[in-house]
Amino acid sequence: MAYLLITDRRDGSQRRAPIDAARFVIGKKPSCSLMLDRVNISREHCEIISANGGHFIRDLKSRNGTYVNGTRTKGDVGLVDGTVVQLGDFSLLFRTGAASAEPARPAAAGPGPAAPDRAGPAPPPLPEAAPVAPAAPAGPEERHYTPPELKRKIHDLLIKDLDLRHMDLTKEPPKEVRRRTEKAIQTILNKMSDELPVWLSNSALIKEVADEALGLGPMEDLLADEEVDEIMVNGWKQIYVERRGKLELTDKRFTDDRQVMEVIRRILAPIGRRIDEVSPMVDARLADGSRVNAIIPPLALTGPTVTIRKFSTEPFTVRDLIGFGTVTPQIAAFLKLCVEHRRNIIISGGTGSGKTTLLNVLSAYVPHDERIVTIEDAAELKLPQEHIVSLEAKPPNIENKGGIPIRQLVINSLRMRPDRIIVGECRGAEALDMLQAMNTGHDGSLTTIHANSPRDCLSRLETLVLMAGMELPTKAIRDQVSSAINMIIQIARQTDGKRRVVSVTEITGMEQETITLQEIFKFDQTGIGQQGEVIGEHKSVGVIPAFIHDLRRRGHPIDLKVFATA
Repeated sequence: MAYLLITDRRDGSQRRAPIDAARFVIGKKPSCSLMLDRVNISREHCEIISANGGHFIRDLKSRNGTYVNGTRTKGDVGLVDGTVVQLGDFSLLFRTGAASAEPARPAAAGPGPAAPDRAGPAPPPLPEAAPVAPAAPAGPEERHYTPPELKRKIHDLLIKDLDLRHMDLTKEPPKEVRRRTEKAIQTILNKMSDELPVWLSNSALIKEVADEALGLGPMEDLLADEEVDEIMVNGWKQIYVERRGKLELTDKRFTDDRQVMEVIRRILAPIGRRIDEVSPMVDARLADGSRVNAIIPPLALTGPTVTIRKFSTEPFTVRDLIGFGTVTPQIAAFLKLCVEHRRNIIISGGTGSGKTTLLNVLSAYVPHDERIVTIEDAAELKLPQEHIVSLEAKPPNIENKGGIPIRQLVINSLRMRPDRIIVGECRGAEALDMLQAMNTGHDGSLTTIHANSPRDCLSRLETLVLMAGMELPTKAIRDQVSSAINMIIQIARQTDGKRRVVSVTEITGMEQETITLQEIFKFDQTGIGQQGEVIGEHKSVGVIPAFIHDLRRRGHPIDLKVFATA
């Protein structure tokens, strides 16, 4: 059987791995056939395919590349006995079968992705038939980062060589600018070869420095990773991500706080916003619509902090939400009815629960012959309709003047002849104006709010209305809410990281001073699986909303099976 002799170039240790599958995947993901857990190894780095009595290797779009006999692979490369494959810190010697003795340290033929081996004398060769002992349990993998002082030196030399401070990057195609920059970095590294750590990958360092000089530094790869939903920078040393609903610490970091500040300013420059000690908080967005929040010292004690909520280049559709298990086809059909027949809807949920995504999906149901006005702090909604006016709040200037809050935009939107008003999120006094708009002919409006249940949503609305400075009695506020809002959709991120609509509730009126609610659909959780997944199902409670009966009386064909209980 063919096998790999694996040499760790950090410490010289060796082990064997039989190639015992037709598709033998190598990477740091635990499910890989061969797991190599290092910072310069991708989750699925490469694969060895066995077919027709032969073997070939294929790179799986790894960040640092796969090198065969010193040459970075492009496409499929055949393997013969004695071929050396280099992946980050590891050399893999390919063998087609048994051999009397193995070389203690296989050396790459030609230049590879890392510096020459300086680990000292080789360990004794492995006995031919010796079984590979299972690795002893170890603590967390040690993380290796490019020394900050080394990167600063490379940056300084790069600025000097290319005059990056005065170079107009808009006069050349981005690919050409990137090519020139990477070429200049390679030249610098060639001159500094004696200063580079033995474990450092040149190709990874070139990309890292180029990303910092031209883009968003270590966040570039995370923004391109489709599995990452959110990026959280806690000072220059820590970058966390949310992946499939779970938080994890990445192996990336900035050079220092100064570099984090440069990246923040690079994000803010195209949209004309600022951040400094006078105004140390800012909301912004990237070109792809991803939402950005930044906060810096003296408010952020751990250093400049950035949070990026990523949004898909292609907006999610209702089919996506059904596939994710967020809603069922029955719930989706009912919500479509609600939007098309001008129900006023509030989407309620906690931070990161998927409120904006659901709002975007529901807004797509608005008929294309209606005029829509969207109002947001930072523009995120991507609607397919043509007749849309998008308004965005404006922060104050350096003198704390000129700011235009959402409330002012909501008031102004009433003069713009809207058929629908969609407010990205009600978080202040604009709640009163939104309720008044819903009560004065602007049916079918939608918004979101932070709350943990439909009843909490009503309490939160009361609080926001009071923030408008109007001394209204509680009953008057509740009368406004009960007559303005028709449906509350409660969405939550559950313990397994999945986002689900957990309740669809109708507001049915008032009883004395209490707003009455009637649940239409709910998510019934029945347990937790072995992998921590939430077990349960969406159910109808068997109640038909009052407006459905009205629609049927007016001749709209509506299938009542949507509301049938199982």
